[in-house]
Amino acid sequence: MDRIKTAFLLSFIFLLAVQGLAQRDLYSSQKGKVSFKSDAPLEIIKAESKDLVGVIDPVKKEFAFSLKIVTFEGFNSDIQRVHFLEDYMEDKKYPSATFKGKLIEDIPFDTPGTYEIRAKGDLEIHGIKKERIIRGTLTITQGGVNLVSNFSVPLTDHGIAIPKIVKQKIAEQIAVTINVDFEKVSKS
Repeated sequence: MDRIKTAFLLSFIFLLAVQGLAQRDLYSSQKGKVSFKSDAPLEIIKAESKDLVGVIDPVKKEFAFSLKIVTFEGFNSDIQRVHFLEDYMEDKKYPSATFKGKLIEDIPFDTPGTYEIRAKGDLEIHGIKKERIIRGTLTITQGGVNLVSNFSVPLTDHGIAIPKIVKQKIAEQIAVTINVDFEKVSKS
């Protein structure tokens, strides 16, 4: 799994290098946290992953995130996790979720502070890409960058069907929370 994360990160950095960009800093994360909550009338389902991989290029205002679906843990039972992976997310067919795009605001990454941001890009879940604008809070410190975001994902947007028999146990919109710490890496 670490090889996949490293390959993703290196591929993104290589893509930027191929574009002929000058030396500059990027921000990367190997262990971001993603949690979700399905709050349906008959059941609340929660799970989280601590394996979100991401890169931000502050000069080009580009970002890329990737998460292996199989890394989600928690749930109310082991069988619930199996149903999530196999029946709803179809993790063998669609092993990852990604979000790639650009930051809308101009953020001074060299100035410590807290900034409200919007990120516009393609959110791909269950093999279906949807253009989204997702809001978040970016906190810049001397030691790095932290990103926190809360947003909803409608299951129908990504072709995730819920059988009638469990309609009261799974919410139509899933609440997602992201908390990622980035470290500065120099690219030359």
